[in-house]
Amino acid sequence: MSSLIETLTASGGPESVGFINDIVAQLWPNICVAGSRLIKDIAEPMFGTMLPAPLNTLHFTKIDLGQIPMIFANVDVHKTDNSGIKVDLDLNWDGTCDIELDGSMIPKIGVEHVKLKGRLSLLLCPLTNIIPLIGAVQVAFIDPPSLELVFTDGAHIANLGAIDRAIRKVILSIIASMAVLPNRFLVKLDPNNDFFKTYQHPLGVLRLTVESGTNFGEESKSKNFLKKLVHDVPDCFVKVNVSAEGEWKTNTVKNNRHPEWNETNDFLVTDYHQHIEVDVKDDDTASDDDMGVASTSVKQLLLNGGRQQLSLIHHGEPTDKTLSLSGVFFQFIPDATSLFEESSGTVGLLTVLVASALGIQGNRLQLKPSVKVSWGGQAFRTAIKTDAPGSDIENPSFDQTFKIPLTSSMIPGPPVTITLMDNEEERGSVEVSLEDVLSAPNMALEAEFDVGNGARVRAGVWLRGTTLAQ
Repeated sequence: MSSLIETLTASGGPESVGFINDIVAQLWPNICVAGSRLIKDIAEPMFGTMLPAPLNTLHFTKIDLGQIPMIFANVDVHKTDNSGIKVDLDLNWDGTCDIELDGSMIPKIGVEHVKLKGRLSLLLCPLTNIIPLIGAVQVAFIDPPSLELVFTDGAHIANLGAIDRAIRKVILSIIASMAVLPNRFLVKLDPNNDFFKTYQHPLGVLRLTVESGTNFGEESKSKNFLKKLVHDVPDCFVKVNVSAEGEWKTNTVKNNRHPEWNETNDFLVTDYHQHIEVDVKDDDTASDDDMGVASTSVKQLLLNGGRQQLSLIHHGEPTDKTLSLSGVFFQFIPDATSLFEESSGTVGLLTVLVASALGIQGNRLQLKPSVKVSWGGQAFRTAIKTDAPGSDIENPSFDQTFKIPLTSSMIPGPPVTITLMDNEEERGSVEVSLEDVLSAPNMALEAEFDVGNGARVRAGVWLRGTTLAQ
């Protein structure tokens, strides 16, 4: 087994990207058509649920992504643990477009320019001996990308800033939910692709500690005039984001220019290149003042011996403020030892992979199957499928995964309940005990589970313990 340092410094080296850009340029008209359909089908329903009235009535009347294709650069190729290929590359799209949105009680909105930048990770796996040799491609941004929209006739639209922020928030939320790590957008190349061999499990847990800050004195650029006038000593807290995982926030240290937090949180890590974003705030009754932001990556932190002092940036300008972080990394392994040890942090991971359902009986036009997974008071559900040309609604594929970080207080736990749903009706269920999973080879139980009435759910239940990476 490679050491952590060997793993972090391994690289296939930079690869030529010219041929990729040539292929994308040739395919761009086709990409535009497919992308326009995808945008309309996914974004419009989310406008209705995520935007306030009257913006929630917005719908696309035109989507033309223009003639300028996306450009890729800085390609790096690796092997994956499941014998696949991992390709990392920068995406930059600075495209002119013609997008129109309309809605009730608001003027028509046009978008004429889009700027999208981020680093993509492509997983090509599993590799097979049958053309096209790759079972599936999984696409994800390693970190949330940056997005800028330029509106047509912007000067004539009242509250354009609010509209811009609202629309960008929805778009970025869609991207994050579908294709920002740990979420990956799955494209099957082989219709018989095995999801169990395709899914790339998280690497481990980063136990991150926000230690202390320095020089958090009076902020000359603070919007709060009263604070500047009385030389207020800040009450600071830190917000931390690691890719699309949930935000974590420290407690507030009051009246201290050199605060010490020494607070720790665990973050799941799917890729060592994931960024750690920190945002220091001055807690204020009216609104929290920005003290500064900084970022590093899991890889940079670990290669630096697990400790870094980050210089904060405020409104794009460097400051003399610093924030000290430390972290240790725990790898996931098929060993149960850590699950039964006393610990205040994450001791393992429970993962449920739902590949498909088989043998569902009923009227094809009325069937709306999905699978619900329940464990320890937590419940998850796959997308609801409907009959469509080219699909098999009686044997639908779901290819979705649900992850539950485990603490020592959660083990031993109840069985995992897998329930086949038809719309909101339960068709049948099965319970999978953790004891059966622990006794399965490599602590991974994969089977077609009989849920009753002749139907089966093909699912995998995995348990992983942790060990300190060396």
